[in-house]
Amino acid sequence: MASKIIIGSSERDINNIEPNWINEQINRRRNEGVPVCVRIIIEKGDINISLATSDCPSSAGIRRTLTGAENEILNLWNRLHLSETNFSSGNLVAFLKQLRI
Repeated sequence: MASKIIIGSSERDINNIEPNWINEQINRRRNEGVPVCVRIIIEKGDINISLATSDCPSSAGIRRTLTGAENEILNLWNRLHLSETNFSSGNLVAFLKQLRI
């Protein structure tokens, strides 16, 4: 199972990213006036969660009770305001650095 980050049409393994890549992807889209859709997909052990920023098209997901680890990830996502329209790339980098998977 792999965990990944998708920004627009660019995809990388979550363990193989650099802050400069994230900043470049987000800033380029914002400068072009394009909605910035960031998806984080984490599949590891008892964690199977997909997170998305507000500019992503919504998808019909399966609703279920989150595991404790998934709940912690979701709380971190919300604490760093990543569900808000004008989230900062710095907060996304901070999220990935604090992620314990």
